[in-house]
Amino acid sequence: MPFRIAPSILAADFLHLEKDIDLVNRCGDVIHLDVMDGTLVPNISFGFSVIDQISKVAKAPMDVHLMVVHPERWFKKVADDGVQMCSFHLEASGRRTSSFLKEIRALGMKAGVAVNPDVPVEKLFPYIGKADYFLIMSVFAGFGGQKFIYESLDRVATLKSELVKRKSDAFIEIDGGINLSTVKAVKEAGVDLAVAGSSVFGAADPAEAIKSLREA
Repeated sequence: MPFRIAPSILAADFLHLEKDIDLVNRCGDVIHLDVMDGTLVPNISFGFSVIDQISKVAKAPMDVHLMVVHPERWFKKVADDGVQMCSFHLEASGRRTSSFLKEIRALGMKAGVAVNPDVPVEKLFPYIGKADYFLIMSVFAGFGGQKFIYESLDRVATLKSELVKRKSDAFIEIDGGINLSTVKAVKEAGVDLAVAGSSVFGAADPAEAIKSLREA
């Protein structure tokens, strides 16, 4: 799988959101959508009224990251909006993780499990073979613009090694602090899809920023 970049709409210009979605359609690989409820994570981002509108103009695949305490309430809604990838947090799903993954896949989406930096990456191992991808947070979920936690590289490498060992075709996504200083290292650690917010939409030339991240 080629290395891909998923610009995060959390860092986009919400006064001119269609312009930024068009940018991702043209230059990005995936549209990353962070849904936060202010309970699982200490922030509220945007909800489905925004995703409903994005879905009307999205051409790149949409990737919804549910940072909410009851992700299962929203799986069908996300699928109805045409989302191709949906992830939820292990911290929110607990023993229901396997059933949540089945629900997402039954709705025709790729199913992912996300974990914060303080959750041992080995806790993802039971879901190899059940999840289509794993989202490693390289900052604590909730706010954009945070600094990359370098221990995340070891976590990615550990997970990648286990995936290879089990001959799994699941891929690894990473989110948090991805920029030109960190992207090469995450790629080398085994990441397949990198979420980038501020480093794309805060750049003077966002299209060139995406290209530079992808080719780093």
